[in-house]
Amino acid sequence: MINIAIFVSGSGTNCENLIHYFSTPECQQVPPAGKSVNAALVVSNKPDAQALERAQQLGVPTAVVTKPELNDANVMLPLMQQYHIQFIVLAGFLPLIPQFLLDAFPRRIVNLHPALLPKYGGKGMWGHHVHEAVKAAGETETGMTVHWVTPVVDSGEIIAQYRCAISPDDTVDDIAEKEHQLEMKYFPKVIEQVLNTLDEK
Repeated sequence: MINIAIFVSGSGTNCENLIHYFSTPECQQVPPAGKSVNAALVVSNKPDAQALERAQQLGVPTAVVTKPELNDANVMLPLMQQYHIQFIVLAGFLPLIPQFLLDAFPRRIVNLHPALLPKYGGKGMWGHHVHEAVKAAGETETGMTVHWVTPVVDSGEIIAQYRCAISPDDTVDDIAEKEHQLEMKYFPKVIEQVLNTLDEK
């Protein structure tokens, strides 16, 4: 059993999707070479994030951390230890991950980005800002990227990317919805694949 923590700042649709995915009987009845996964904790930097309510309704413990707490090893490391966290998934989490967490979870923190990195990444490139930039650039496709988290925003090694076509007639909302459908379909599967290749810790 691998305990994961999901870090989120917003509505939490991807968070909820991950919790559902890993709680299905199909995922819990893993083959001999596979691993079962438990969404053990949802962490948010925003006390009013809808993700917290979604998690609580599904029986998953939640924690709210302020910016000072997020950057305090004496707060975050005991929190991770309390829930026996072995892997961290960033699903729309906006703050930077502090170095001590990267050191404590080497190649065990992944992020979901709503664009085909390396395009439209970096500071300020999150949520609707990304889709607005894609629209403004006249792109013919967009997509999602799952990558390892490093100290530099959106620069970690790419694990997986999925694409979809967009047209000049698509609004920013249309682009966002097309990209979100990719997230809902593929993000849990990518996390599952990564976890099944994870060395035991």
